[in-house]
Amino acid sequence: MDTRHINVISLPVYCPFYHRTSKTIRDGEKCTDVPNRRFVSSTKISMLETLATNAARPFQIHHVNSDHQAAAFTALHNMREKGQLCDVTLIVDDRSIVAHKVVLSACSAYFHAMFNNEMAEKHQSTVTLHDIDGGALSLLIEFTYTGEVLITEDNVQALLPAASLLQVASVREACCRFLLRQLHPSNCLGIRSFADAHYCEELYKKSHKYVLQNFKEVVLGEEFLLLSFKEVSDLVSCNELNVTSEEDIYSAVISWVKYDIEYRKQYLDQLLKYVRLPLVRREFLLRKVGEEPLVRESQKTKDLLIEAMKYHLMPEHRSTMTGVRTTYRRPEGLKTYLFAIGGGSLFSIHNECEYYNTRTDRWAPFLPTLHRRSRAGVTALERHVYVVGGYDGTKDLVSAECYSSLSNTWQLICNMGSKRSCLGITSLSGLIYVAGGYDGVSCLSSVERYDPLVGTWSSVVAMETRRRHCKVTVLDGCLYIIGGYDGATYQSSVEKLDPREGKWTTVTNMINRRSSCGVAVMNGLLFVVGGNDGSLCMSSVEVYDSRRAAWDAVASMHSRRSTHEVVHAEGYLYAIGGNDGSSSLNTVERYDPRYNKWMLVTSMMLHRSSVGAAALDCPNLEQLLFQSE
Repeated sequence: MDTRHINVISLPVYCPFYHRTSKTIRDGEKCTDVPNRRFVSSTKISMLETLATNAARPFQIHHVNSDHQAAAFTALHNMREKGQLCDVTLIVDDRSIVAHKVVLSACSAYFHAMFNNEMAEKHQSTVTLHDIDGGALSLLIEFTYTGEVLITEDNVQALLPAASLLQVASVREACCRFLLRQLHPSNCLGIRSFADAHYCEELYKKSHKYVLQNFKEVVLGEEFLLLSFKEVSDLVSCNELNVTSEEDIYSAVISWVKYDIEYRKQYLDQLLKYVRLPLVRREFLLRKVGEEPLVRESQKTKDLLIEAMKYHLMPEHRSTMTGVRTTYRRPEGLKTYLFAIGGGSLFSIHNECEYYNTRTDRWAPFLPTLHRRSRAGVTALERHVYVVGGYDGTKDLVSAECYSSLSNTWQLICNMGSKRSCLGITSLSGLIYVAGGYDGVSCLSSVERYDPLVGTWSSVVAMETRRRHCKVTVLDGCLYIIGGYDGATYQSSVEKLDPREGKWTTVTNMINRRSSCGVAVMNGLLFVVGGNDGSLCMSSVEVYDSRRAAWDAVASMHSRRSTHEVVHAEGYLYAIGGNDGSSSLNTVERYDPRYNKWMLVTSMMLHRSSVGAAALDCPNLEQLLFQSE
């Protein structure tokens, strides 16, 4: 580069290569006649230009004191305690509190409006406040200076409304959080009422939900007995009440009426119509409800009792008596779980049980059955799982037991009329139906029905064909018996029973003969999955459309399976366990009807052939099991 034509701005600069302030250096000049003079190259000239430019800029430091605001408010707080520069005195409950208007306005929308808008208090040095607790006001004024407040059981009921009035949102929210942590069956109704009175929407919603979830314990406290008729009516009519049975609600209503019987008995018929009496046990209905003098005094309450008795006495017509009073309540937070029960592997028969969380794709153990059972019938009804009959390794069983997802307990129920293993089972209109099976001697065609409200088994008209390893399901309000083995032939036949007519009729045969298959209904279609056709285990699946009375093939499973179970849950089918013809399986497959595709999900903990399974809607099962440990 030719440096002779560089244009240099004429500035006096300090040259680091020279010990004095240099004179102006112009294009082409040399440094001469100067002590210690040196030649300044073009590169050094460029450096000098940069230094000169930087020297022309002002030197800056951005200082931030992170403690400034805290220190300032601390100083203001100290001045308030000493009464320095305070420009307002608040009078409440004969108490005087001095403060600075600017601090109050900065921390409270209420005071901001008072001292900045055209209000009389804007120019007053003394302001009297009404409808506020003096102690709570003192705490809030202290909070505006320090940002701290101690919330206790003694002050929260005064502090929350004061914070609401003065619009100190953070304190108001802190009070709500405090009360949420204090929720208990003995105080939740009071907290709910308190939240409603002070427009604390979130606190009201959560305390109301707590009341519904813990209703059985809540009604034992005095707060419930002091509720108004409207409040009791709103509670007992709620479909989300979490109760073991309607008996709990009936008992709560009677207790509330008897607390002030002369005044409240006028409301009994209005409250009793919200109690779903058809769903209580017959013994309770006769002894508790039927013999209650308050019920017998009113024709309206007697009519409700008669309606419930009809529901009990005519179980075959229950499907025509559907309504609010014959529908079980559904508490908020119910989730669907799959239950795998019993079965066997190698030479062992299980009483171990496990459940599957469809949201976490995880199996976990829960309480074992009272008896070891393989080839048993398993079905769900409301909040219970029923396990009926089966084989214990030495004999076919007549016994049955029931698991409660409310208490995490197994309980024996009444024995069937016949021993049955390899049976079909399902539930319809609050009744448990079992069909066919093997009694240790021969295949059965008989059918029995269990009524949990009465606690007894009764006979139903028998099937036309003897069947063991058959399956039963419900479609369009009718029972369907599918496939099985009659002792000589593997069946492709299907029978249907309408309980209102009490007669079995034959429907279109399946495409394939199937014994020990899996059966479930989804989207109004009947799915038959896998099974054994007499020569080998199958992976194929076929679907029955009752409108066309026709069977169609859909995608096959990944594995061949028989003696497995298929259940419907949340829009999917699950094929669980079974046998592939050579060994017991612990694998589980899920079918998605949108894509006509099966996929493997997490396997069970145990290998289970001749397994029983059901899908059940439960509250948080993990929490229940943890509390039961």
